[in-house]
Amino acid sequence: MQKIVTNIWYTDGAAQEAAEFYTSLFEDARITGSIPFVEDAHGKAGTAMVVNWELAGQQFTGINGDASAKHDHAMSLLVNCDGQAEIDRLWDAFLSNGGKEIECGWIADKWGVNWQVWSTEAEQYVGGPDKAGAERAVKAMYGMKKIDLQGLKDAYEGR
Repeated sequence: MQKIVTNIWYTDGAAQEAAEFYTSLFEDARITGSIPFVEDAHGKAGTAMVVNWELAGQQFTGINGDASAKHDHAMSLLVNCDGQAEIDRLWDAFLSNGGKEIECGWIADKWGVNWQVWSTEAEQYVGGPDKAGAERAVKAMYGMKKIDLQGLKDAYEGR
């Protein structure tokens, strides 16, 4: 059992749909269970109150609640992608499913949950040993929505 599990609040009964979408994005992902609403609860009896899933070995819980909770990018799910192709694939999937681009690799999915679609390769540019190069790369990143690894590399190298 994972000691700390990310719990995400959804409105309009969207936890099941969100879990199905997220698990479609990653090879090592699956829905692990759900708990239905019962009579006299805050949702329609028999529909999912809680949905549990795993992404890359991490457990998540989605709970269907009311509209009182709001998401923002102060808390996001960081995905360490294996290169530009994975960044592009995930970014396009979020956008085509109603997502909204933010900046610097952040994107909100259609339910308002924020994701940072990132690559550890980017860290060698924005945090590289050449201070002037790193500053150029960070400045370039500030102008991006989706992370462009070649753009960061070019900025770092002064091209």
